[in-house]
Amino acid sequence: MDDLIFSINNIQDQFKALGQRPADLPQIVVVGSQSSGKSSVLESIVRRSFLPRGSGIVTRCPLILRLTNCPLGDNRREDKDFNDLCETNKLEEWGEFDDEEKPFGIGQIQNEIERRTAKLAGGNKNISSQPIVLKIFSPSVLTLTLVDLPGITKVAVGDQPQDIEDQIVNLINKYIENPKSIILAVIPANTDMAANDCLKMAKRVDPEGERTLAVVTKLDLMDRGTNATDILTGLCIPVKLGIIGVVNRAQEDINKGKTFWVFWITAALFILGRYPDDILGENFIRNENMASELLYDT
Repeated sequence: MDDLIFSINNIQDQFKALGQRPADLPQIVVVGSQSSGKSSVLESIVRRSFLPRGSGIVTRCPLILRLTNCPLGDNRREDKDFNDLCETNKLEEWGEFDDEEKPFGIGQIQNEIERRTAKLAGGNKNISSQPIVLKIFSPSVLTLTLVDLPGITKVAVGDQPQDIEDQIVNLINKYIENPKSIILAVIPANTDMAANDCLKMAKRVDPEGERTLAVVTKLDLMDRGTNATDILTGLCIPVKLGIIGVVNRAQEDINKGKTFWVFWITAALFILGRYPDDILGENFIRNENMASELLYDT
């Protein structure tokens, strides 16, 4: 299956190189409001910090993230020149952009995304519909494709056009209207589910919730005396692919150098203490059987 997905991604690259519209193939489209925790969810799936962070709108172009499971000893490693990245010319994981074959270390990817974003969308807070394609090769990821989109916003700030909300909504609709796409709706637990724009958009194109998966973030930031049991058990969110509760990795965790493993232990203890019978976070998304079911049985 991994080889099939890798070949399909290469075909998509050829479509793009020829200036043709790529075929509509299965992919997981990540949708949410600004500061909903989309970046934290994506980084948890990859288990590495590689996305730009900050206040306001950070994701300003579609980021097509193609994860490829590449075990140690895989032939795809043999042809890579890692001399600029490490002394041994051997790297466990790396990234490549668009149709280039130049490898980037995981620690270099964030700056390169920021550089390409500024080139496509400008130096202010405008957005672009032109996607950035990032491939990550690693022995610790599942082979699948995710699309990260700009977060939904209501108010134009700085030099943003007054119709910035409409631009973002139209861009999101372009991806989620594809009936082969899985909508991964990222929803903060400390917001009103009935008024959530992300859920409204998903329901418009998927009224029965048959291809929508909800990820409820920031479980640890809910008001004291409240919990997300009704949300996680489906009483508030009508989706059929599942509802996953997660605790986000905070900027403070990154600044203090807290590793993903230490963070996961802390998050697991919190969730198991509050919601012992509910699905535990990103491990559900990372499960290989679940990923295959989402992408190929819908």
